[in-house]
Amino acid sequence: MHVIALSEASAEMVDLVGGKAAGLGELIRRGERVPEGFCVTSEAHRLGVIPQAEIVAAYERLGAGPVAVRSSATAEDLPEASFAGQQDTVLNVTGIPDLIAAIRKCWESLHTVRATAYRDARQIDHQAVRMAVVVQRMVAPSVAGVLFTANPVTGRRDEMAVDAAPGLGTTVVDGAATVDHYVLGEVTRAEGGCLTSAHLAELRATGERLQAHFGCPQDVEWAFDGDGVLWLLQSRPITSLFPLPPETGEPLPRVYLEFGHVQGMLQPVTPMGMSTLQSHIAAMLASLGVRVEIVDIGGRLYGDLTELARRRSSRKRLVKLMAVDFGPRAQAVMQHVLADPRFAPTKGSTERGAAPGAASLRTAGRAVVGILRALARPDAARIRMFQAIEEMKVRSAAPADLRTAADRLRFLQAREDSEDGADAIMWPIVTGMLAAALPASLLKGVASPDEIHTVLGGMPHNVTIEMNLALWRLAQGAGEHRQLLLDTPPEELATRYLRRTLPDVGMDGFLDAYGHRGVAEVDLGVPRWAEDPAPVFAAIANYLRVTDPQQGPDQRFQRAAAEAEAALEELVRRARRRRPVRGTMAGFLLRRARSLAGLREAGKFAGLYPLRETRRQLLLIGADLHGAGLLEQPDDIMFLTLDEVHAAVHESIDHRATVAARRAVHRRELRRRAVPVALLSDGTDVETVLPAAPALDGTLTGVGASAGRVTGPARVVHDPATARIEPGEILVAATTDPGWTPLFLTAAALITETGAVMAHGPTVAREYGIPAVICVPDATRTISTGQLVTVDGGAGTVTVH
Repeated sequence: MHVIALSEASAEMVDLVGGKAAGLGELIRRGERVPEGFCVTSEAHRLGVIPQAEIVAAYERLGAGPVAVRSSATAEDLPEASFAGQQDTVLNVTGIPDLIAAIRKCWESLHTVRATAYRDARQIDHQAVRMAVVVQRMVAPSVAGVLFTANPVTGRRDEMAVDAAPGLGTTVVDGAATVDHYVLGEVTRAEGGCLTSAHLAELRATGERLQAHFGCPQDVEWAFDGDGVLWLLQSRPITSLFPLPPETGEPLPRVYLEFGHVQGMLQPVTPMGMSTLQSHIAAMLASLGVRVEIVDIGGRLYGDLTELARRRSSRKRLVKLMAVDFGPRAQAVMQHVLADPRFAPTKGSTERGAAPGAASLRTAGRAVVGILRALARPDAARIRMFQAIEEMKVRSAAPADLRTAADRLRFLQAREDSEDGADAIMWPIVTGMLAAALPASLLKGVASPDEIHTVLGGMPHNVTIEMNLALWRLAQGAGEHRQLLLDTPPEELATRYLRRTLPDVGMDGFLDAYGHRGVAEVDLGVPRWAEDPAPVFAAIANYLRVTDPQQGPDQRFQRAAAEAEAALEELVRRARRRRPVRGTMAGFLLRRARSLAGLREAGKFAGLYPLRETRRQLLLIGADLHGAGLLEQPDDIMFLTLDEVHAAVHESIDHRATVAARRAVHRRELRRRAVPVALLSDGTDVETVLPAAPALDGTLTGVGASAGRVTGPARVVHDPATARIEPGEILVAATTDPGWTPLFLTAAALITETGAVMAHGPTVAREYGIPAVICVPDATRTISTGQLVTVDGGAGTVTVH
């Protein structure tokens, strides 16, 4: 079958007619007004022969007049890939020779540079894609454009957006002309432009029908002809919208704050990792006297802060409490939410977000004791903390007598991490963070944030810094293997290491100490470095490119520490002269910060030991289920929940279809580069409705998080696993976690899109003495690799030259 009528196409025929033709066929079946046409199928493209006789017959049945010839690839107009503008359309084609030429042009557009790059970015197999071609009777529009049934800018699902222009719709979709833009909210009316209120009302009603039919927000191309008749030219899913929060059925909106970036993780979490993190984060917050439900939205961790925002007692301090871990972008969106009358506290407003009073008092009592002990004797507190971490490491190991999948599952289900030692770990960390944060207010008018950042540089007792320096020493000891480590791809080195065919470069010792770490390491579903050491080998290669001994991370760290101690003494002298009491308090706190603030990384480091053992046991269960034919591969288990694993182990439930569907969603979400800081339940990305801050030409504004000013070429990195950072380059990333920090050893400065001053990335940047500017919106898209940029960590600006 090489040519079929468009009315015969359906959603089940995507492989034959392509995404566009399938969508148009569905519209026709629903009774929508679509220009008549036919489809040259992908089978003709596979054969490489244009079926001219069939095309001529179909063209003549259309009246042999002007037609539109449009690409309809088998990977086009799909929920995960729109291919908008990536392949060709030819309009006003008349006559057989021109029609054949236009069809051939559509075929050829499957292999253009832009279409190939688009498929590469979405990991679509080039060999599996075929091109069908839609031929439709040409509509002569008086006005045409695009309708989005959800607002693509703000994400609101209760608004539609329309772009329109007189004449052909290509002027709108190609961006070739100024268009009229309309947002259709509760009231639909025209305020000038090329569309009337009647036009907009008809478009809105059409959008509601199409969205109800297809079950998701639609991107619709349309045209009104000279008689005012509306024609639909295309309807496909909007692929850019961030997923909606779960439906609550409540009349008032709810607000969700993204929690993942606190751990430097914006990639989606695997289902097994999500179920673990939801309970762990909620339990951790409850131990601090706060109850927050952790919600899965698009595979990301969002905290439902609605009750905290509406409760009088908590809303007063909510924004201030976000300063330490969530940062200024989160603070700005929450300030906006608190000013929204829909979140105003009401008489008798619920206290659901509050922890029970007795529990809060117990927590407060433990906090006071723990903080005072750490302040009084910081060295003793630090020793107790590392003893507790070592005990946690030992306790986390599974018993040696686990033999079957059922045994391992019982171990995981019964496992409850003991709270023994929790106080010894938690309160020194909290004390260090408070000691680092409080001096800024005490020294207002006496010391600048830049000076305080200098004091907090080169911080000792940081397990992540110690890890990076250990890796540096490993690289320096490479000796005769230096060229092997420099010239061999990291993936090949990792494979050889795991097969034990790599010369001894000291990797065993490093992985014994740090092999339970990795990028996005709090997600159970992510391999640890011990399983896949390719990122470690990539970092070693970066270190080996450092040829100036003074730029070695050990030297940089020592300089940052010396500068911090000198700055501390000078700052305390100045503060005592001008404000004796405050200066003395600030000096005491800053000295305690230098003893304790470096411990911030240790809590997470400790928690990774039980996670490593849980992952190990799950993979062993996955291997058994794979052997029983219930999973395609052992790590498929990370796309199930523990309850589903129980059903597979005890009832032999086959979860392969479930895993395949979840993996597809996870792959799609991995490609998403922007994750909203905060969402409302109607889908609104809160940051998009904030007033835009004025910016100078070429200057991006963020938040200074580590002092200093550096100019150098940018290196935009989305995946640190194989990233190459040359000495002197400026690292630009959406976010960072401890798994990224080996890259800091060769980077000259750091720019991120998210973060807080006390988060992982800025903390490590300060300790290496490299400038850092965080919370720079869209930095990874605004800045390109190779561009010369200046990072000013004091002013909080990035200048693109």
